[in-house]
Amino acid sequence: MRDVNIFLKGFRRFQHHYFDRNPELFDRLFTEGQRPRALMVACCDSRCDPGVLTDSEPGDLFVVRNVANLVPPYIQATDYAGTTSAIAFAICNLGVEHVIVMGHSRCGGIRALLENRSPECDEERLIAKWLGIAEDARQRVLKELPGKPHATQARACEQASILESLENLMSYPWISRRVNEGALALHGWYFDMENGALMQYDSDAGEFRVMDLHLEGCEKHSEEPLLPQRLFKNWESNTPL
Repeated sequence: MRDVNIFLKGFRRFQHHYFDRNPELFDRLFTEGQRPRALMVACCDSRCDPGVLTDSEPGDLFVVRNVANLVPPYIQATDYAGTTSAIAFAICNLGVEHVIVMGHSRCGGIRALLENRSPECDEERLIAKWLGIAEDARQRVLKELPGKPHATQARACEQASILESLENLMSYPWISRRVNEGALALHGWYFDMENGALMQYDSDAGEFRVMDLHLEGCEKHSEEPLLPQRLFKNWESNTPL
């Protein structure tokens, strides 16, 4: 069994090199509370920490992490209250202005979804039920990309599930109302782990494109984020870099 003291040593470094050097930041967070500008729904994969990937400071991001960064539809909200209650709190109580669904390459959850093995024990049934949220994405990949290599299908499903979660977010009346009023923006991001690139869904092109992080417009969000059916029409241009 591996020692957990590495995390205690890390916390000590945090105290000395970060907490002690930023007293005003932590005093403000303690006295005024949190005011994050964005909610990020991310995968619980240990390789893809949202705070590390975005180099955020404490208080910048409100993060919900789960297997395969999924958002259940409104009709299933009470079945998966751990995720949906956190989303509701961030939007309705904290007033975030952006919701980012960030998936990533080599996602174990999506690969398990594609394998579609029958659960053999309780823990597998729990995982299978959760991954069922993205079943439509799996079916779409198998229909649109039959005979493609497993790696290609997995990448397509990773990205399609992001779009499905965006669609599911719009099924919540209090989310769609804010989006239509211009008070909330939805974003679909994909972290290409192999190449260290961040991609964003471009609804005009119908595909995920690498963000140009040197341009002022890199933060621009699409006004029409919900066109997942177009993803596969342009798939050949969306292969790994």
